[in-house]
Parts: sequence; C-alpha cells; structure tokens
Amino acid sequence: MAKPLRRYVCQSCGSVSSKWAGQCVDCNEWNTIAEDASAVVTPFRARHDLQSGGQPVELVGLDADIPLPARMASGIAELDRALGGGFVAGSATLIGGDPGIGKSTLLLQAAARLAKSGRSVAYVSGEEAADQVRLRARRLGLGDAPVQLAAATSVRDILTTFGNINPPAMLVIDSIQTMHSDLIEGAPGTVSQVRASAQELIRFAKERGTALVLVGHVTKDGSIAGPRVLEHMVDTVLSFEGERSHQFRILRAIKNRFGGTDEIGVFAMEEAGLSEVANPSSLFLTDRGEAVAGTVVFPALEGTRPVLVEIQALVVRLASGATPRRAVVGWDSGRLAMILAVLEARCGLSFSTCEVYLNIAGGYRLSDPAADLAVAAALVSALSEQPVPATSIAFGEISLSGEVRPVSLAGLRLKEAAKLGFEQALAPAATREEQGGLHITGFSKLGGMVDLLLRRG
Repeated sequence: MAKPLRRYVCQSCGSVSSKWAGQCVDCNEWNTIAEDASAVVTPFRARHDLQSGGQPVELVGLDADIPLPARMASGIAELDRALGGGFVAGSATLIGGDPGIGKSTLLLQAAARLAKSGRSVAYVSGEEAADQVRLRARRLGLGDAPVQLAAATSVRDILTTFGNINPPAMLVIDSIQTMHSDLIEGAPGTVSQVRASAQELIRFAKERGTALVLVGHVTKDGSIAGPRVLEHMVDTVLSFEGERSHQFRILRAIKNRFGGTDEIGVFAMEEAGLSEVANPSSLFLTDRGEAVAGTVVFPALEGTRPVLVEIQALVVRLASGATPRRAVVGWDSGRLAMILAVLEARCGLSFSTCEVYLNIAGGYRLSDPAADLAVAAALVSALSEQPVPATSIAFGEISLSGEVRPVSLAGLRLKEAAKLGFEQALAPAATREEQGGLHITGFSKLGGMVDLLLRRG
C-alpha cells in the first residue's frame, strides 16, 4: 500500500519539506518544524477530491445571443407539427407505441422523404432483416428512396460503421430494446443494456450532429418499456396512440426541448401506409344531421390545435336490487364517478339504479378537464332521453360544489366549432360571445344547465 503524502512546515519561516527535521535548513531555527495535518493528502483523497485536477469550464451569460437550431422538415406535416417544426440536428427523439400501431411505417416514410430531399439517412433495424425492411418499403411505394439500410444489434458495430464515414443527417434505431453493448453484461432489453446503449448512441448524435430517432417498446399500461431515465436522456418523446382496430392514429408530443408539448399529429392507416389528416375534427364526429339523446360535441385542445370530438353516453335503468355497472372508454373513470356524484348531490338526479356507459367516439382519449360540462350534458341527455341540439357544443370544468369554472383558450375552441358550422355553445358564464362568434349560453352552476336540458323552471 502506498504511503500517504505528508507535508512539514517551519513555523518560523514557512519553509516546506517532505520529512521532519530538528533544525530548519532555511532559517536554522530549532524545533520549529511541525506536520501540516490539514494538508495530508492520501491517494484516496487525491482521487476523490473534485475541487482540483479538472479542466475549467467556459461560462457564458444567460443574455448571450444564440441562433435557433436548424430544423429538418420530414415532409410529413403532421409529424413536423408534433416535433415542433421538424427534426433538429444533434437531437435525440424517442417514439413509443403499441406493437403494430405504425411506428416503423411512419419512420420509414419520414426517412424516405428526407432521403429524396437530398439528406443522408440511415435506418438500422434490430428486429428485421434488411430485405424485410426493403420489401416493406416497396409495399409503401418507397423502394426508390436512397435510404441506407442495416440489420445490426451491436452498438459497437453501429458506431464503428458510422464513425469511419460521414455521419448521416438522420439515424433511425428500431428498436432500442434490441441493441446490445459489450461493455455491460446482460441480455438486450434489460435496464442496464437499454440505458448504456442509448447513452452511447446519444453521445454519438451530439458529437456528430446527427438527428437520432429511437423506437421504444411499450408495456401493457402504455408506458415506454425499460428504465424511466431513458425519457430523461432524450430531447423529444413522442407517443403513438390509437387502437389497431381503428383506422386513425394520434402522434402526441409528451416532451420536447425544442418546442411545445401536447402537440398532436393525426394519421390514417391505409394500404399505402400512414396518410396525413389535415382536419381531424371531421374524423371524430358522426353525421350531425339529427340530434341523438346522449351525444354532445366537445372542443378538445391538444397543444395549440383544437379538435372536436363526440362524447356518447348511455344510461340504462335496472330492476331493483341489481348492481349497476360503470364503463368508460377514452376518459378517466374516476372523473366520471366525480361527475355522477356532483349530479346526484347538487342537481337532484339519481344514477344509483342505472348502468352508465361513456364513450369517446373514434378511439380518441381525453385528458382535458374542460370536458366535464360536455360529459355532464351527455349524461343528463341520456338519462332524460332529451337530445342536445345538434348544432351545440359544450365545454367547462365542474367543481365539487357544482360550480362551472372557466377554461383556457375558450376563443380558440369556439372558432374551431364555428368553422365546422356549430351555432351554440354551453359554456362557463365568463365566456364572451365575441371570442368565437357563437351564441353563448353561460352557466355559473351545473344546476342551470341541468334545468335547461330538462326544461325545468
């Protein structure tokens, strides 16, 4: 074991030596040399003292000018909307979704369009052979795109390949759970392997200016499989939502360091791949020719994009003694229970002997609290079998006291509804008609809307 480094200092003249002596060699004084205890430096201390031995870091002012990052438009407007304008050079993007939802199809289409625009694009698949990817591209009509394909799972091999050539403008890894780093023990897909592989790929992207796209598998509850830290390591996290039985897909931005979150892009799955949907409101609305009891249109807001969706409710009265059922698709079941409790406690309606079914049309998933008033209107309409006018929309947040609270960006919601031909809005009392051009029927209490729908008072 190495001896610790010691320092001896003369208390008279300050001379420093590496060993003790009775007389100082500089001032010739006796018995003035003492050990400097605070300066005892052991090999362990020298290795773990982080206050010295490093390289100075350049400090810049917060008010310093910096150019905005350049964007690479993918050629798919809905994808660029979710990304905030396109891919950023040197960024890392993680896209997750259920198996078969269309992640690989979307990225292959984006890679092909970028390659046709003159960008160098590489597509590395760890789940399919290169010939399989090539056949899928031909089915999509992208067989002539100059995309570089590879089938590999070793991170070392991938980085060695691209380290010896000019780095591509975009690199797609499908998927990160199949990648393997020989620096870490364990099978591909484990927590340590996913973290280590992603870290090396992201480091390569940052150093070489490549836009990295990682495909991630999801668990049964819809969250991205693997360590949660993977979402913190990347710059953008996209979630591909939708039911495989439905035609429509929603690409949602959960995290974006270069743009806004909660932006969505809407796609339709067709034989030729994923096609863009420019007007998503028309997809989630049925034919509004005749009013039907239990249906209400709600103007949802996804980022800066308003989307009109149809809320459907069904109330079935049961025989005495039967246990009622509550089923909800596309909304929070706890939120539904709260709305039912407020209707019973504050408005005098009884759902205790009724089965309640709630559905968001088109496979859409709502998380906006502004949907409370629309859900309540659909439930009251279904219970009384009195339809809400087909030209009406409803939005507003409901408190436990029965108060209808205002919501954000009401004018944007009203303008989207007016564009599609709606004429009336059931909204909080604070909403002004000049915000969207629709006739506003405002409510401060939930009981006022219930009285209007039931034609009471």
